[in-house]
Amino acid sequence: MNILVVEDEKNLADALVKIISDAGYRCEAVYDGKAGLVSCESGLYDAAVMDVMLPIMDGFEVVSRLRREGNALPILMLTARTTTSDKVEGLDSGADDYMTKPFESAELLARLRALTRRQGDVVMEQAHFADLTLDLTTHDLSCGEKSVHLSGKEFEVMQMLMGSTSRIVSKQDLLTRVWGTAGEASENSVEAYVSFLRKKISHIGSKVQITTLRMLGYRLETLERD
Repeated sequence: MNILVVEDEKNLADALVKIISDAGYRCEAVYDGKAGLVSCESGLYDAAVMDVMLPIMDGFEVVSRLRREGNALPILMLTARTTTSDKVEGLDSGADDYMTKPFESAELLARLRALTRRQGDVVMEQAHFADLTLDLTTHDLSCGEKSVHLSGKEFEVMQMLMGSTSRIVSKQDLLTRVWGTAGEASENSVEAYVSFLRKKISHIGSKVQITTLRMLGYRLETLERD
């Protein structure tokens, strides 16, 4: 299980990483809202612990943007802001739970366990990019009135690309998240499924293309057509 900590106070972030790692999770930290958004969009994490008062972009905005993108990553807000209105704002922005500082380590871990247990129940119905809509229930990709069904791996690759529209998705990220670390696939597998998706995107008449950035990975872009 991979957990992301988004906290600008480095000492606290490091303490959170240690608490979570000692409990048997893999855990990493980033220190501002923009980095938090990019990391949450990467598809590499199973849950996030997020502060509210962050540099560049606050935690409420990060969560709101993720939910608008169709990203259902379970998020626990952890903050010193304790008023009822703050809690309501956090939950209304799309957070799954809200915990105030100071906190007990045991309670934090219990809340994380609860979030990850019910991760399968946190369902967003659709993801969108430009003229594309990905139905997260049926695995159908559509553009206007045309649609095509995606296979399991095609769906997972497309979901990562659509959930990571502000960044490049590397082949290694795709391999780790879609195929796991058991060594059953190679970069050729990624290339093959990207090729399948390109054909299906073209088939339904979308303006979106999957662009390859040499030595970096892939990202979605929109081409203007005459």
